Formats: sequence, structure tokens, C-alpha cells
Amino acid sequence: MKPDRKLLIGGLAATVVALLAGGWWISRDNSGNQFAQCQRSVVSGGMESFGTDFTLTNGADQRTTSQEVFSKPSLLYFGYTFCPDVCPMDSARNADAVEILKEQGVDVQAVFVTVDPARDTPELVSEFTQQFSPEMIGLTGSVEEIDAVSKGWRNYYKLQNEEDDEYYLVDHMTNTYLVMPEQGTVEFFGRDTSPDEMAERTACFVGAV
Repeated sequence: MKPDRKLLIGGLAATVVALLAGGWWISRDNSGNQFAQCQRSVVSGGMESFGTDFTLTNGADQRTTSQEVFSKPSLLYFGYTFCPDVCPMDSARNADAVEILKEQGVDVQAVFVTVDPARDTPELVSEFTQQFSPEMIGLTGSVEEIDAVSKGWRNYYKLQNEEDDEYYLVDHMTNTYLVMPEQGTVEFFGRDTSPDEMAERTACFVGAV
């Protein structure tokens, strides 16, 4: 019997690995950094080492490039539509932060990239993102495309027993990345970041451009 996805979202425990790549944190060097007053995350290689160009498929089943997606400041999150609780909670938090910023006159969008391309069709990605905001962008693609995008953002994910269970879960990181047009990735936020804090910190970056 196929389980009710709403029950899964509300009832199952999170199966998420909230990992950060070893050696991310190093001493801060803010020389020549226009975002020095805003940044709290410091990583080896600098924030500019996160990100990559891509072409993926959106919820309308249209191919779109990273340049088209990141045409405005964006809160980027990697998850999957069958995620029982963490992905919905994080996506809702990101949508709330975008709404707070909108009320302040700051134009920011939320972007969701699946780490489960085998199941997450454009239709399912669209259905998932529309639960949180009609303006949230959802993206999927081939396994190779998703692997490349994930590596670009140093994003870890691993499918659990996908060959034995059609309702398999996916371990994945839960960071949300702030991506700015022209500047690229400038910050990331952990799961414990509230909508208000995310909005406040994001507004700082937008105001510094």
C-alpha cells in the first residue's frame, strides 16, 4: 500500500546529514571584501569557491541556465520532494524569509534543487515548491547534471537503498546558500537560522551591492 506523502512529511523523523565539508572554517581575511560587514561564514577557498554554471529543468519542464535562475538575489537549497520533514521545514523557512524581505522592499527569491532526480520530475518539483510560494523556483535534471551542481556547491547527498525500496530516503546537507547576481555565492545559512535572521543578513548583502 502506497503511504500518504502528507503523513510521511508530518510523521517521519528526518534522515538528513547536516554535514559541512572538513576544513571549511579558517581565519577571516576581509581585505577588499565589499561584504565584510555582512559575512559570518568563512570557508577555505573563500565563498567564491562555491557554485558552478548549469542548465537544469524547471517546474514548467523548461530548460533554464544558472544565469537565468540567479538573475536576482537567491536563497538556494538542495533537497527532495519525498523528504519527510526537514526539506519542507527548511523550504517553508526560506519562503518566509523571502516574504519578510518583500515586505521590506527587498527583491529576493527562493530556489530549490532536487538531489533525487530519479523520482523528482518537473511536475513533482513544481507541486512541492508551490506549497511554499508560487514564486519559488524548483529545478531538476539528469543524475549527471544534479551531481555536477551539487559538487559545485560542495553539497553532500547519498541515496539510501534506492534499489530495494521505492520510498527510499536521501541523506543530504541542509545549508541554504545566498547567491547574488554577478557576485555568485556570498554566504550560507544553517538549519538553526530563523526566517527573521536570514532576512536580516540577506538584506545586508543586498544593501552592500
